[in-house]
Amino acid sequence: MTQQTQHRTHDAAKRWGVFVTVAAALFALVWLAWSVLNRPSFLPGINPLQRNTTVTVGLRQAPASLDIRTQGGHAVEQALLGNVYETLVQRNQSNQLEPGLASQWKVSKDALSYTLTLRPNLRFSNGDRLDAADVVWSLQQAVKGHFVGSDALSGLKSVENQGSSTIVITLANPNPTLLRALSGRAGIVYDAQANVDYSRGAVGSGPFIISGYQPGQSITFKRNGTYSAQRAASSQVTLRYYPDDVSLLSALRNNDVNMAIPDNPNLDASATGDPSLKVVDGMSTSKVLLAFNNSANAIFSDQQVRQATRYLVDSAAIAHAQPDAAAALGGPISQLEPGYEDLTGLFPHDSAKASSMLSYFSASYLGTMTFLVPQRYQALGETITQQLQDSGYFHVQMQVVDDATLNDRMAKGDYTMALMTMDETGDASAFANANSVFHYENGDAQRQYADALRATNGDDYRKATQAFARTVSQDAASDWLYTRKDRIVAKAKLEGYPKNMVDQILPLQNLAMK
Repeated sequence: MTQQTQHRTHDAAKRWGVFVTVAAALFALVWLAWSVLNRPSFLPGINPLQRNTTVTVGLRQAPASLDIRTQGGHAVEQALLGNVYETLVQRNQSNQLEPGLASQWKVSKDALSYTLTLRPNLRFSNGDRLDAADVVWSLQQAVKGHFVGSDALSGLKSVENQGSSTIVITLANPNPTLLRALSGRAGIVYDAQANVDYSRGAVGSGPFIISGYQPGQSITFKRNGTYSAQRAASSQVTLRYYPDDVSLLSALRNNDVNMAIPDNPNLDASATGDPSLKVVDGMSTSKVLLAFNNSANAIFSDQQVRQATRYLVDSAAIAHAQPDAAAALGGPISQLEPGYEDLTGLFPHDSAKASSMLSYFSASYLGTMTFLVPQRYQALGETITQQLQDSGYFHVQMQVVDDATLNDRMAKGDYTMALMTMDETGDASAFANANSVFHYENGDAQRQYADALRATNGDDYRKATQAFARTVSQDAASDWLYTRKDRIVAKAKLEGYPKNMVDQILPLQNLAMK
């Protein structure tokens, strides 16, 4: 081969190599551009689950205002906690406490000092830095402004920041429920520099920002691009509110929403046979109970009458039959709350034993019982009325009322029995307060609850609340029937949603269509 021929061959090979290199580079750029446009998760530093998808969630109870500082009720918490606002401590799906904005905390031996350390690189959705000074300011504002939930901070002696990431909370007395309080409204950190109309918007540190709000109709969230932790899986999530379960579930079937959380878990039983839908049941902390008026002039001031009534009511059968029941409950603390113990065996259904206990009383002594029943539980009220009257000892006058009337009459003591729900973690404390709607007094129970509040660690608190709950249940302060279930009906291709306590907290960070 001549030198000239070799030179031409070398030049051709060189040109071919350049062509291949350029073509490969162009292909790589095109592939990268396509990946970024269609799957932004290929970008470094972005959550691999992040997608440009939108999801709509159908709910029943709309908040009257987005001002979580002043608006009562669960609706505003359900919408905003964990989504727009973060808390110093957070709750997992078992209602146990986990790090939130605070990555860790230390409690002094006397339980009077809590030292919290913030996660690094925290920012509000407007780009402002979130540091320990914001935490101090937020706690102080909650107490001074009497924000909803601030009563849990009543024992606060002082709060100060040590540097930009450390907060020291000092208490006047031990408060074993403080960390749990900091997982709720009391633990929200606000931006001291922000100028915002809280009734319609928010500046939080969560994975979403509020991009739209139609009072009573919808709240629209968009992904917070400044979020320092795992970004939201969907670029937009809309909460849409419906006046009743029928219209809510109709919206799901018409593809107007991707997920529905109905009030009545049994309204659309046909959903279980629809392959396009998935029905998921979870546990709540909502307790359904037959409340007794224990005031001195009421028949239930007599322990024997209370206990006999519990034997007459077939709680196990009720828990098995009720469509909204997740599990039977025999005491004031539900399965997901600290201090829970299975007390369902204390008063098994036993009509003969109840009759023996009631045989001491005349019909005139027992009198007529005024039984208040909310409209949604009318059928259950009729079942209980029948069980009590079948004994031959009780005459029950059942009155079906709306929720406002129920609450008003119970507050006034204008009832003998009432069907009601209690929703909060720790609301068993009502049975340690003689001024509550139950008017229940028991020296042993009150001492046990006081011991629980003096506990300096979680184990002692749990043991003391267990002892308190057992005393209250054995004394039959009321008849606890069951814990309510939470039900989600969702499109089969939807993933990343929680299942427990969704009536109170509804984290949407991982929610996305497959």
